[in-house]
Amino acid sequence: MAEGIESIFKSYLQPKEIYKGGKNIPLSDKKIYKLSSNENPLGASPKAVEALKRAAEQVAIYPDQTDIRFREALVQDFNGALAVDQFLTGNSGSEIIDMLLRAFIHEGDEVIFSNPCFLPYSVFSRWYGAKQVDVRLRDPDYSWDLEGVLNAITPRTKIIFLTSPNNPTGTYIPRAVVERFLAEVPDNILIVYDEVYRHFADAPDFVTALSYVKAGHNIIGLNSFSKTYGLAGLRIGYCYTTPTIANYVRLIHKPFLLPLTSIEAAIGALSDTEFIKKTVETVRIGRKFLSEEFEKLGIKYWPSQANFFIIDPPLPEMDFTDQLMDHSIMVRPVSQFGAPGKVRITVGDEEANKALVKALLKIKTR
Repeated sequence: MAEGIESIFKSYLQPKEIYKGGKNIPLSDKKIYKLSSNENPLGASPKAVEALKRAAEQVAIYPDQTDIRFREALVQDFNGALAVDQFLTGNSGSEIIDMLLRAFIHEGDEVIFSNPCFLPYSVFSRWYGAKQVDVRLRDPDYSWDLEGVLNAITPRTKIIFLTSPNNPTGTYIPRAVVERFLAEVPDNILIVYDEVYRHFADAPDFVTALSYVKAGHNIIGLNSFSKTYGLAGLRIGYCYTTPTIANYVRLIHKPFLLPLTSIEAAIGALSDTEFIKKTVETVRIGRKFLSEEFEKLGIKYWPSQANFFIIDPPLPEMDFTDQLMDHSIMVRPVSQFGAPGKVRITVGDEEANKALVKALLKIKTR
């Protein structure tokens, strides 16, 4: 008798932990402050919204066959520092991660990441049969152990994920640390440098992947339109790298991959410099305010270069999350990200931040 269909299932796709995104705002008559998904506190770029409305009138026809117009807009946004063939785009930063794994990973290859981190690094790599190597961030400051990463490299290592600023910790990798690492990592390994939160960083030694791409390192700068540009609902992402790597990965870039609405909204968002400036200013002011309030309340938090904080809550994480929800504040427990007992809180606008502090005070004094 023939074996069942399960006999041809891939063993490494058996049910395991899956990535679960943040919850949506529940239906309620009360105003609820969603500080759980690191979304833009100001909403979406007005120029992106206008472009989206215009594009909506054309949804009966196919979008651009390629992403060339989007990439040309990215070249302009980077002030011509990179060529058009050095960019790749996709439906979210997560899809770019999937695309890179699909392009470079064979079953049995190794992928290195550092928990606590963005869960898709491990979940998506499992889809391709990769062996996952976790070199955890150091305790107690959540700094990178890049010496440990170098020591974990084997002949099967194909991709190393670095994230700066890191989700969910908000910590970053200083320039000198990045440069020492790149000087020692083998030339046949791809570095995926996730810089989705780069606009919010203001540390003097913060660095993006740009200068290292220009220097010819095998590194990819991963970006998204979900944070600074306020387009999380459209799922737009891109990356930039050397022409050699970009043109190789482009071999699996599907025609008509990006919807017309996403292309037009992204181009509109890139041109909205006033909105970008206001977003960054709002986050940095809010970040300073919340760090000062956490200090006053005696809540342990980690200094952040992103638009969120990770904290050690005064109650068990789920109790704390539920009690904040009673005060109409949504936050995110991050055990799933490799930080058991911790909670991530997005920096909101002034109203949301003050509502959070008021709720924290009530919880602390209960």
